[in-house]
Amino acid sequence: MISVDKLTKTFEGFTALDQLDLHVDKGSVYGLVGPNGAGKSTIIRHLTGIYRQDSGKVTIDGQEVYDNAYIKSRIAYIPDDLFFFLNSDIKDMMKYYKGIYPNFNVDRYNKLLSVLTSIDPKKTIRKMSKGMQKQAAFILAMSTMADVFILDEPVDGLDPVMRRQIWSLLMQDVTERQVTVLVSSHNLRELEDICDTVGIMNKGKMLIEKSLFSLQEGISKIQLAFREGSMPNITENSIDDIQALSITKSGSVYTLIAKCSDSEVREKLSKYEPLIMDFIPLNLEEIFIHELGGEHYGIKEIIL
Repeated sequence: MISVDKLTKTFEGFTALDQLDLHVDKGSVYGLVGPNGAGKSTIIRHLTGIYRQDSGKVTIDGQEVYDNAYIKSRIAYIPDDLFFFLNSDIKDMMKYYKGIYPNFNVDRYNKLLSVLTSIDPKKTIRKMSKGMQKQAAFILAMSTMADVFILDEPVDGLDPVMRRQIWSLLMQDVTERQVTVLVSSHNLRELEDICDTVGIMNKGKMLIEKSLFSLQEGISKIQLAFREGSMPNITENSIDDIQALSITKSGSVYTLIAKCSDSEVREKLSKYEPLIMDFIPLNLEEIFIHELGGEHYGIKEIIL
């Protein structure tokens, strides 16, 4: 559905995207994550046809996105920095969206407005709180009946109840209409609940692009405790001959994170007859940190 191949974009000599590949299947929910400055916003602006690439291809449903009015009419985009016309209320914006999106559904707009009841239809949107502006953006976007949703920090500013409500409405569209969703967010815990595929970016490159299940399967987190006299050889970055991304100790319990399968760890360490050998699923935040270079990524000592 969404295909980005060997995409490169530079700004005044700075390479913001470097031979980037990204692929999203129809009807899937794709989480795009990365540190600040990784290039997430730049790729989103290519996917929505705002930027023209220097080289490479950006297609949706096999068609180039840039300068393609038909493809853009099938995309609903909610940016991090929302835009509404000065002094416009949600009804004014609805008329504007209706003029752009040929499949805009007024009945759905009215139904969503009745569900998300905190929106005052007569109030100027720019005078609303950030959370209410986000709700207005979702009402408008979901009324377009778009095939592709591209979302940048979409629920930032919403309270927990409203976040759940918004995701529920969006997932209903994924299930019923096979809508394709790409969402960029720093809230990795939330992405873990909704995404089936994750792309991790850094410095304009795609480091890894896998299903969430495959990501969790490729890295093991194990808690271990051994009897005295039956300890394996433990160093700063390995237990026996298992190379570790990190090893921490709390009392007599070691926590090992390693790029290997659970079965490999069990096979190599069972001979030491550990008192404890518990396998713990890694969450997306832990995977993100270790894929970017270890548990101390981004943390610097500050001396005052």
